[in-house]
Amino acid sequence: MTQTLPTPAEIRAFRAANPKMRERDIAAQMGISEAALVAAECGLTAIRIDGDANRFLERAAELGEVMALTRNASAVHEKIGMFENIKPGKHASIVLGENIDLRIFPGAWAHGFAVTKTDGENVRRSLQFFDKQGTAVHKVHLRPASNLAAYDSIVVAFRLEDQSQEFSAVAAVESISENESAAVDVAVLRDEWSRMTDTHQFHGLLRKLKLGRRQALEAVGEDFAWKLQPGTVEDMMRESARVDLPIMCFVGNHGVIQIHSGPVANIQTMGPWLNVMDPTFHLHLRTDHLAEIWAVRKPTADGHVTSLEALDAKGEMVIQFFGKRKEGNAERDDWRTIMENLPRLDITEAA
Repeated sequence: MTQTLPTPAEIRAFRAANPKMRERDIAAQMGISEAALVAAECGLTAIRIDGDANRFLERAAELGEVMALTRNASAVHEKIGMFENIKPGKHASIVLGENIDLRIFPGAWAHGFAVTKTDGENVRRSLQFFDKQGTAVHKVHLRPASNLAAYDSIVVAFRLEDQSQEFSAVAAVESISENESAAVDVAVLRDEWSRMTDTHQFHGLLRKLKLGRRQALEAVGEDFAWKLQPGTVEDMMRESARVDLPIMCFVGNHGVIQIHSGPVANIQTMGPWLNVMDPTFHLHLRTDHLAEIWAVRKPTADGHVTSLEALDAKGEMVIQFFGKRKEGNAERDDWRTIMENLPRLDITEAA
């Protein structure tokens, strides 16, 4: 039976009745996409704009200081800074700013909106981008120091003729799930793994061997990957903060990967949320969504590097951490020490 979706007027009424509820939660409760929630405000607080990633990147630097936000279902990653050092590409684009560091996959970007929210005298403006299903891939929020004239110019230039309040989502193509019961040729996996010279080769290894990430981690052996106890993400972050160790924190979705490189300091927990509230970096992580936490060693030309990788119940990456290092340099001893001393999950506990 086809589900009857709420009308834009019904969406606005529900939203008005729940002013403190987060937009993602409103959308989930109403059975609609977040883009449908925003589209219902077209002509009121939202304007439909071109959702092309590389077209946006051509103008992004004009905005000056902004807050870039990338999230998945379990983690929100926010960085305050400028769009700098932008290298657009057909399949992948890169932003290598001092604070805003992004890997962008333009094929996933489909819809854009300019959104203006007024709260008393406070006006909040943002550019929000979504995929064909209406899931948010990236948002850019203006700050007091942002270039408002540039924002207005971008909105005028990118404005679409279609300002409909209706949003038609394209059905997602079901991905072929990995066959986790399939036999893994451990010898071949270990040989391929041991011959990596760059961490970026890992995705190619998985594709070549037709393995999912979790399958590979479980099969490769404890000299390359071992499970950690629940709570070790917070343990690692607090110890890194204690010794002022700069880390790299990756959060992404299929449209954007956003990276923080530097120390973390102000770490707070609130219910299931683990938060970092630093001046230019905010992180909000649902620790109750983390089904498995792994320490992973990958060989590189500079010696092996160690990552902390947290997966959800589907085996998909929620968040990933490395010790900060420059290519050509060996991994920091203090990062390696932290990772190797995090409490491991005993095999009997995991069974």
